[in-house]
Amino acid sequence: MHLLLSGIVGSVAYGLAGPGSDTDRIGVFAAPTVAFHGLHPPRESVVTTDPDVTLHEAGKYAKLALSGNPTATELMWLPDDCYETRTEFGERLIAIRSAFLSAPRVRDAYLGYATQQFRKLTTRDLSQVGGRRRSAKHARHLARLLHQGRVLYATGVLEIRLTDPEWFRAFGERVAGGALDEAEALVTAAQRDFDSIRTPLPERPDEATVEGWLLDMRAAHLPPAG
Repeated sequence: MHLLLSGIVGSVAYGLAGPGSDTDRIGVFAAPTVAFHGLHPPRESVVTTDPDVTLHEAGKYAKLALSGNPTATELMWLPDDCYETRTEFGERLIAIRSAFLSAPRVRDAYLGYATQQFRKLTTRDLSQVGGRRRSAKHARHLARLLHQGRVLYATGVLEIRLTDPEWFRAFGERVAGGALDEAEALVTAAQRDFDSIRTPLPERPDEATVEGWLLDMRAAHLPPAG
């Protein structure tokens, strides 16, 4: 495996990390191109929990990002201080990050993931040990996903480091304290915003540009001729 691009994502990147927060990392790697033609092709993803690291093979990563997956997408938009590995092909990936974006997929992905967080809130038993803390986390991520999704949909730029993290922390505590109606209202308002925003994003991603990057990367990882 040859790491192309990696960095710190999640709460640390957003500016929402607290004393007990984990440090999450994600990366993209290249496998030897000839390995895809053998009996045992390379693993598409490598995931560890101690430390929390997710690495995707370049082809798998490209498909995730083209689908609008928020976690995959944010790797290409991190603040400079969050990157830990930046190779030539990693830099090229950052340079074409807008090619992965499309209006329907951004809308569906960010609203969809935020709705998942809301469902977790409605089924969480606050009497369980750590229940309130986990509910506050789900609420923060719900608000963060809706905010990032709307900004990306409206501007074509993904905001990673939040300008007002204290608002998100306070929102999380209010919802964990029982203000589920506030979370529901935020989701409803976001749905209205997505319907009314005139987005600069195209209807479809620029797959030709993404495929060009992927094919160049595969060619670079062929064995030397001769």
